[in-house]
Order: sequence, then structure tokens, then C-alpha cells
Amino acid sequence: MTAVTLAASPALAPLLARGALRSPFKRPGSDADFPRTRLVLPGVRADLPRLAAYERVCGFACGDDALPVTYPHILGFPLAMRLMSGRDFPLPLLGLVHTSIGITRHTALPAAADYELGVHVAGLAPHRRGTEATVVTELRSGEDVVWQSTSTYLARHRTNTPAAETPRTAPEPLPVVEEWRLAGDVGRRYGAASGDRNPIHLHPLTARLFGFPRAIAHGMWTVARCLAAHGVPERARVEAEFRAPVLLPGAVAYAADGNGQFELRSAMGVPPLERSREWGRVHVEGQVLPLAV
Repeated sequence: MTAVTLAASPALAPLLARGALRSPFKRPGSDADFPRTRLVLPGVRADLPRLAAYERVCGFACGDDALPVTYPHILGFPLAMRLMSGRDFPLPLLGLVHTSIGITRHTALPAAADYELGVHVAGLAPHRRGTEATVVTELRSGEDVVWQSTSTYLARHRTNTPAAETPRTAPEPLPVVEEWRLAGDVGRRYGAASGDRNPIHLHPLTARLFGFPRAIAHGMWTVARCLAAHGVPERARVEAEFRAPVLLPGAVAYAADGNGQFELRSAMGVPPLERSREWGRVHVEGQVLPLAV
């Protein structure tokens, strides 16, 4: 794998536009080649006003001298987008779905510290609905990896991969801890704080262009909001799967047990015409596990 050191974080808007223009010409498949480049960005430091806006919209405690557990994903996202919008990335950026994320935090991350980011594509794999890419992001302090994430992104297309067997019985829902009413501007506020201004999150009109009845919440916002409510130890492993989009505005229930399991599902506050379809639907499920000392 070839390391390429960047002088600055790439601007997201041109990457999104480039990826959109190239999407119709991509030919996805799990046997396709993918970029063997590791992008490296040294001297990374969080912009404190932007970090504070992120903490507010996600529900993290403001003023803490440490990065929220999900924030390095925000710092690394432009590098991931540069790889996934490139000519040598085989999956189309348009329609690419973030399906899961696993995060390992090895220590507290001081907000004012300098870090080095590294992002690479680890591989492609067949999925029953298409092809899934795995993207790895690492945050280093000196020589030490202090935070790492593994994200999967799905490109839907025809495939011969057999569907997994459906469980005979659905698991019991976790006990509800809180219910949240979500305003229609959550996507715009999160987009401003994170830099991810995908049109499906910003306004009903732009969301309808991509087949959604209303704007949907960012998947990483839903995970961050759950983890802010759950609480994450200084050293921890987080696993989360994105199961279904959250329509905005709407109502959701955050549920959790005493073993680190959590989920976000639709609550009774959804509009009446959608209630039969949406009520109780699981949007995110995951777990938080402390790391052994």
C-alpha cells in the first residue's frame, strides 16, 4: 500500500460533485480492483467552534476537553471521500449507503492536541444486495494509534450472492430510556457542523430527488446521539449497524439495557399515516464494550 501525505484536508463539496459525475460510469463488483493508497494528513487539530456546534447538535456535553468518541470520523471523512470519489474506486458514490461502523478508542483524546489521520480502503466484499467496501480510519498521537474505525459502505446492484437466512423470531426490544422529537432541520444543523451536506439530509425537496418522502437524518448523527445518551468509557469498543433511515421531522425512542446494548427505533410520535409502517422500526442497533486495561 502506497502512503500519500496531504498538506490539508480536502474540501468536501468538490469531492461530492466529482463522485456524482463519475457514478454512472462505475461498474461495481466484489472482484473489482480498488485504490491501494493510504491517505495521511499530519498536524490535524479540531476546530473548537465547529466542535462545539457538533457537540450541541449530537447531545454531547459541551466544554469537555476531549473529542467525542465519534468526532474523529468527522475529521477523517474528507479523506475517505477523496478515496471513494476517485476514478480508481469501483463503487458509485451516488446511492452508496453507510451500513455499519466499528470504533475503538484506546484513550481519551484531548480536543486541543495535534493528531495524524490515516485512511485507506481495506477491501471489497460481496453482499446479498450488491458490493460492500470497507474503509479504515486511524487517528495517531505520535507513533500510537489512539482511535480507529472500520466503516462499511454498500453499493446496491444485481448479485448472485444468496440472501442470509432470516431469523425465525425477532429479538425482544430493549427497554426505552428516552423518546426524542426530531426537528426538520436536524440534517441541516448536523451538516453545518460536520461538513457533510448530502442533499438527502437537507430538505424534503432535495431528498425526494433520491426517492425519500422527506429529508433523512445522517446515520452518523443517529449513532452519535445514541452514544451521547449512553455514555462511553474512556477505553471502549463501539459497534453499530444502520438498519433504516430516520425521516425528519419525526419521533424516535432510544432504548438500552445494562449490558451495553442500545438501539434507536421509531416512536409513536410519527405522523399518523406512517405510524403503522414506522412505529417500532429499528433504525440503529449497537453495543458499547469497555476495553480491558
